[in-house]
Amino acid sequence: MTALTLWRNAKLATLQGSTPWGWIEDGTLLTQGDRIVWVGEASALPAAQAKQVEDEYDLGGALLTPGLVDCHTHLVYGGQRAAEFEQRLQGASYEAIARAGGGIRSTVAATRAASDEELLASATRRAHSLMADGVTTVEIKSGYGLSEWDEARCLRVARTLGQTLPLSVRTTYLGAHALPPEFAGRTDDYVDAVCTWMPALHAQGLVDAVDAFCENIGFTPAQTRRVFEAARALGLPVKLHAEQLSDQGGAALAAEFGALSCDHLEHLSESGIRAMHTAGTVAVLLPGAYYFLRDTTLPPIDALRAHGVPMAIATDHNPGTSPGLSLLLMLNMACTLFRLTPEEALRGATVHGARALGLHDRGTLAAGQRADFCVWDLEHPNELAYWFGHNPCRRTIAGGLERTL
Repeated sequence: MTALTLWRNAKLATLQGSTPWGWIEDGTLLTQGDRIVWVGEASALPAAQAKQVEDEYDLGGALLTPGLVDCHTHLVYGGQRAAEFEQRLQGASYEAIARAGGGIRSTVAATRAASDEELLASATRRAHSLMADGVTTVEIKSGYGLSEWDEARCLRVARTLGQTLPLSVRTTYLGAHALPPEFAGRTDDYVDAVCTWMPALHAQGLVDAVDAFCENIGFTPAQTRRVFEAARALGLPVKLHAEQLSDQGGAALAAEFGALSCDHLEHLSESGIRAMHTAGTVAVLLPGAYYFLRDTTLPPIDALRAHGVPMAIATDHNPGTSPGLSLLLMLNMACTLFRLTPEEALRGATVHGARALGLHDRGTLAAGQRADFCVWDLEHPNELAYWFGHNPCRRTIAGGLERTL
């Protein structure tokens, strides 16, 4: 039997129970292998388990939280789009740049031109940045290949990251991200191709979920439905880029398919919120994109709260609309821009982020959960959303093992 490891002398934000933060002032945590087996006040540690401890760590009164979950990223791509950033500052809209052949299509060209080794090297650097912030689980979407070959390459790179780094990786097939140049004027034919490629990608073990960009510069609700029907035929869960630039009714459509999450949601309607609540769909808020695009339409935070829709927070790391690589910064932005409370923000980057990926074995500190947690040089978890431009992460435990970068 694997030995027990004791982590003591810590302030715990377990995010469990009815007390704010799931707070334990003088906390102790026991792990065995990659699982947490006991969490509680130090004075309540069972004597029988204490006798079985073989390794012990004194955390010196530091703060301990669940490992962070970044549930929406586009880490695998070639090139960058700093020139478009300048264009937007000079008045060009995101939609205008996209319609002129920039935007996602420019990243597709750079991604197709990059070798597998180049894609892996650049994605590894980005993953290291997220990991340094305390991220232990990350979702990585495809969507910058837009051919069967290149979508598979990007998904394989994402899988490789999960195999070579102390990081849990979930992959999402986002073939319906944009229309590639070879399908110009043939959007329905491209949607057919996206659906046709899906079974082979799934058979290769490359796909954990399926996403689409349902938008006036993306794909229509009818086209998105076809993608989701193909996913459902394979037993794959769906997610959706929904209501970012306009209200296409995408959230209600995604909820009809029991979507894990709907993401962005600046233009989400009341009916969409009700549909998400009924389906148990998570609202993934992406303040980095809101900030970088200088958007002025806020997601309907109060309505999401009122309907009890869980809200996750993610970086949405991508080269065009959210090139940030700090989930901690997103916690601050979620509070300052979207007016979330610090506790809502942390729950969004832990328990609700995990739920947005269909993962229920992480995101809290509780017996039976995966032993993913972070040790912070902080007094209170509200500081995680307070500081920015500063990383207080002292150490990260992923799957019960201390992670070194």
